[in-house]
Amino acid sequence: MSSGTENTDDTDDSSTDSGGHCSTADSDGEVAEEIAIISFRRKMDTAEEIKAEIGDRYETIDIIEYHGDVFEEHWGEYDCFIGLMASGIAMRKTAHLLDDKWDDPAICVVDEELTWAIPITGGHHGANQVAQDLATMGAIPAMTTASEAAGKQGVESRAKAMDTHVVNGDSTVKTNLAVLDDNLGPVARLEGPKAVLVGDDVTVLKRNKNDGIVIGTGSVSGASRESFIAAWEEALDQTSHDLSDVEFVGTATRKEDEEGLLEAAQELDLGVVAFDKETLLEHEGPTPSKSKELIGWPGVSEASAIAGGAEQELVLEKIGYENEVTVAIGR
Repeated sequence: MSSGTENTDDTDDSSTDSGGHCSTADSDGEVAEEIAIISFRRKMDTAEEIKAEIGDRYETIDIIEYHGDVFEEHWGEYDCFIGLMASGIAMRKTAHLLDDKWDDPAICVVDEELTWAIPITGGHHGANQVAQDLATMGAIPAMTTASEAAGKQGVESRAKAMDTHVVNGDSTVKTNLAVLDDNLGPVARLEGPKAVLVGDDVTVLKRNKNDGIVIGTGSVSGASRESFIAAWEEALDQTSHDLSDVEFVGTATRKEDEEGLLEAAQELDLGVVAFDKETLLEHEGPTPSKSKELIGWPGVSEASAIAGGAEQELVLEKIGYENEVTVAIGR
């Protein structure tokens, strides 16, 4: 998460001896399940409001009254601390505790009026995620990690979206720089058994579960959250799979900002991975698409389902829902 005096910028390196090793599935990008809200007594009403609003998005969300040693007393018990306080207080009380960016808990501070939500450590390991959730209460997420500031999906965020975790954390310094320069490209899949030799500019992601499916989806502009959810459920009903089998939702980069899609994925706790045009053209599905003729893009749902699947084959060819959303399922 964050070491010593570093900030949460993607390009910051860690000088620990751990090699940035991240061996557990709950240490991937943007993951926080157990939260503690640290609050002064006079701000307890706001703490309760936060818990009531976002509590169902996490396994645990506790409220702890602030005292001088509160962070030290509970360090290591939670994935992320929400500090309902000035950022300077949180920094001074935790600076001596910070050791390794992959192991330290994340910290996000928010003011009593819920105006700003500021990740100060562990941006890619829970703090950005919490800040985005606090945005649903009106707070402005002030994220300073370089990829998010540039509106791009960093490696740790991709890991979270694909239900994987980063094995060699130090590599993300170079691969996130490639993200900023638009030079990284799609995540390459390699199925074993194989032995792989990689350099320090290759980030290795390990899947959190052995088998899974990918929902490939496209839509007309402005399709609603309800339409996406209904379309995905209808598609799954035509297979032997359910939501628990879904690794992530695949789509095209030209659709990655569709509000309905993102809201639907968030409601179902699914990550979204956007594939560029070249990748989708390489994995074009069998169903003809008018978009290929009109704008040069293949059918998004089938191509993204194939591109995202470990075996790169379709379980379900494209189906449409209410002339708004198309869905295919790959594995």
